[in-house]
Amino acid sequence: MSGLPREVLKWLQSLDLSFPVRNSIRDFSNGFLVAEIFSWYFPQEIQMHSYDNGRSLPTKLGNWSQLERFFKKRNLDIPHELVDGTIHCKPDAAELLVQLIYTKLTNRTIKRVQLDHEIDFTDRAYQNKLPMHARSTASQAVKNNLKITEFITEPNLITCQQKAQNIVDNHIEHRREERFENPERFDIEPTLGQLSPRKPPQHSYDADDISPDPRDTKPNSQQIKRPTPPTKSRTSQPPSREPSMVQFKEIQVKQLDQNSQHSMRLSAASSRSRGSRPAIEGY
Repeated sequence: MSGLPREVLKWLQSLDLSFPVRNSIRDFSNGFLVAEIFSWYFPQEIQMHSYDNGRSLPTKLGNWSQLERFFKKRNLDIPHELVDGTIHCKPDAAELLVQLIYTKLTNRTIKRVQLDHEIDFTDRAYQNKLPMHARSTASQAVKNNLKITEFITEPNLITCQQKAQNIVDNHIEHRREERFENPERFDIEPTLGQLSPRKPPQHSYDADDISPDPRDTKPNSQQIKRPTPPTKSRTSQPPSREPSMVQFKEIQVKQLDQNSQHSMRLSAASSRSRGSRPAIEGY
C-alpha cells in the first residue's frame, strides 16, 4: 500500500469493498476488486456474480478478459501492459493501474508519488537497496523477473526467449554502470587515455569577430577594451619600389694607348732578363 497516494487510499475506503486492500500487488492481481470498483459506477454493466475471487491463473485470465471487453466498450484507455503486469504481480504495475482507474472514474488529477527508480516492472529498485555482494546474478534476475505464469499464458518459445534475453541485457548494462561508478570496488585501473591530461583546443579568432555584448549598457568610455590578437598575413607583401637615398660617385679610369702597351712589354722583358720587376709609373 505504500505505492498508492493518500487520496487514492481514501477513495478505496469510501467504496466499501468486500475486503480491505492490504497488499495491492496480490489483491488486485485477479481483477475481482477492479470489477467491484467499476460495479459502483456502472451497476448495469458489471455484475459481480460473473467474477470469481480466486487465485488460480485461469480465474485471473477469465476476470480480466471480461474487464478488457468492458474497457473496449466504454472506450477506456487502459494499457494492456498494466493489465499484464498486474496479472503476473510485477512491481509497480498494480499501483499504476489503480491510479489510472482513479483518474478515469473521478476526473481528478493526483499528485504522482516521486519514485527514485525507473518504472520497468522489474525488481531493479529492490536490488539497488542491497549491498554489492547480495545483488542477484543474471540467472537469478531472470528467475525473479520472469514468472512461470508468463510461460503458461504465452507458450511461444521465441517470445519467452526474447523476454529472458532482454532481462539479461538489462542486467549486464546495470552491472557495467556499477563498475563505472565504483571502480575501486572492482579493482579497475584507469586507462592511458584517462590518465593523460586533456587540454582544450586553441581556436584562432580575428578582431572583427569580436562583437560587443548587447546586454552591456555602459558607455563606450567605460567599456573594457579587448586586446586584439596578432594576425598573420597570408600573402607576403611585394618589395617597395620607392627610390633610395644612396648617392653614387663617378670614378675616372685612365686607359693605355698602343705605344704605352709596347713600352710596358719591353720593360717587362728587360726586367726578366735582369731578374727584377720594373716599377710602373702612375700605378
